Amino acid sequence: MGESTLPNGQPQHLQFGIQVIQTWSWTDLCNRWKWFESLGFESLWLTDHLTRTAKPGEPYLEAWTLLSALATQVERARIGVLVSSNTFRHPSLLAKMAVTLDHISNGRLELGIGAGWFKPEHEMFGLDFPETGELVDRYAEALDLLDRFLSNDLTSFEGEYYTLREAPNRPAPIQRPRPPLVIGAHGPRMINLAARYADTWNSRGTPAEMRERNERMDAACHRNGRDPESVKRSMLYVIAQMTDEDPWASADAFTDFVGRFREAGVQEFILQPPPPEEFRVVERVAIDVIPGLRAGKAG
Repeated sequence: MGESTLPNGQPQHLQFGIQVIQTWSWTDLCNRWKWFESLGFESLWLTDHLTRTAKPGEPYLEAWTLLSALATQVERARIGVLVSSNTFRHPSLLAKMAVTLDHISNGRLELGIGAGWFKPEHEMFGLDFPETGELVDRYAEALDLLDRFLSNDLTSFEGEYYTLREAPNRPAPIQRPRPPLVIGAHGPRMINLAARYADTWNSRGTPAEMRERNERMDAACHRNGRDPESVKRSMLYVIAQMTDEDPWASADAFTDFVGRFREAGVQEFILQPPPPEEFRVVERVAIDVIPGLRAGKAG
């Protein structure tokens, strides 16, 4: 079997990453991130929540401070938060955090950004959660601000929600013109924003849903004057939200899972791992299955 292609005809170079939720201890997080990197996963990710969405009240570490520390524990993997909630931090603060972490990681940061969605945690922690229209309006403005600020030395910005006055981006990020933007988007308006700003677009759903969104992303790129091939297509496997799928059931299950989503246009697979007592299958998949999938083989 030769190299596979996306629906738009571009070559598909598969990549694989791991996303963990921050319920493990600091020691376990360090050890497991090092282990995931040693297995060859190209990227490692955290989530951006203030409490666990499935079980509110459980211990949960904050993403960006944790990511800064974990960046010093791994050497090769790309790192990021999938995705940062725009409702938690002013985008100018997020930009400064991103540049700082880009330096700490020696240019390995992927800047994930989303609009925000889990209303109960906003209520718990006293954070505003606007109606959907304003939520997306704020997000669109934040993306514009981040793109401009991170790509320039001085930035002024006058928006409805955010303002900058000759704000310096010093030191500049290591990655130029800026760290890659990873945008989580599912609906039409959000996909259009991803088509304007994203280096990587991330979504989740069934193979049919991912194929249909990929087609909408292609169309949105054309509307915004971008080459669709310039946007990497990524999906996140969330165990609690994709109960009909279990790629960790076996090596064959993983191969089947990747094959179906690859045909729908997915280039990058970011997966939440199974419980630690089932890590043996992660090791087997990483060693015996993923190299063949990267090479375009059936497994």
